[in-house]
Amino acid sequence: MVLGNNIRDRFKNFRRRGSQPEQIQQIQTDLLAESTLDPSYITLIVGSCAIATFGLLSNSSAVIIGAMIIAPLMLPIRGLAYGALEGNVILFRKGIIAVVVGTILAVVMAYSLGMLVAIPSYGSEVLARSRPTLLDLGIAVAAGGISGYAKVQPKISGSVAGTAIAVALMPPICVIGLGLAQGNWSLSIGATLLYLTNLLGITLSCMLTFLVAGYTSLSRAHRPLLWTLALTAVLLIPLGVSFARLVRQGQLEMSLRSALLNRTVTFQRLRLINSNTNWLANPPEVRLIVRAQEPVTPRQVQLLENFIESQMGQRFTLIFEVGQVEEIRSQDDQSQ
Repeated sequence: MVLGNNIRDRFKNFRRRGSQPEQIQQIQTDLLAESTLDPSYITLIVGSCAIATFGLLSNSSAVIIGAMIIAPLMLPIRGLAYGALEGNVILFRKGIIAVVVGTILAVVMAYSLGMLVAIPSYGSEVLARSRPTLLDLGIAVAAGGISGYAKVQPKISGSVAGTAIAVALMPPICVIGLGLAQGNWSLSIGATLLYLTNLLGITLSCMLTFLVAGYTSLSRAHRPLLWTLALTAVLLIPLGVSFARLVRQGQLEMSLRSALLNRTVTFQRLRLINSNTNWLANPPEVRLIVRAQEPVTPRQVQLLENFIESQMGQRFTLIFEVGQVEEIRSQDDQSQ
């Protein structure tokens, strides 16, 4: 009971600090300065985009994390979120302009670097940012909440919030440009969906944090909140479909490994390296990269297809890419 009262008292004090007029004026001034399109912001966009693009091209997660730390887009997003809540047209307009200009500049840079390097195929870091799911929306909402809380609580370092948000923003923007450089529209569309998901999730979470902190009233904030919720809800359909496919993919891989390793005697000398599923085909096509000491026959593939259909309740077309494995020992030369 005492613990519950302490929590309520802290929450009331948290809102009371935010509701003071001088605090509201100060946060508006700070957000207006952060949302201004100036040379410093452009420099950060260029640097972050260059690092992220080179990291994506080299398939290096460590380099991509370096670009995340810069986090230039986090500042105007908070500004447009608060501007929308308060009906502050100047703040909202500055935030929108900074986000749009930064996004377009990053896409153009990534496209130019992609054309210059001209890598024939991209690695897993690029492909991973073209398949957003509901999990990505959850990450964006959590990151936006951290950013908003860091803004209303000066004791928290802004760089912490920046790092969290940058995980979701700059890399997918760069993937959009890289996809355009290859003429890969599906890659660019998937990355665009991820970017919009994270942008709306972060904005919505920032709005809720400012509202809970008492920096705006519900009567003033309900309309922009409803609009942001509606736009985010539209994205739930493709994200939900992708999430369902992710779950089905996991179930499919488990069934395949179980069949290859445990249940099918003819596949005992076969090792599964990787698998990839084309869900757009009818029926879906599963490409299996395997290593085997013996040839794989069409009859074996058919038996495995029947087993997977019984396990998954859906028909799949299996395509094997077999790498032959040959054992060679020093004794083999001595016996000749």
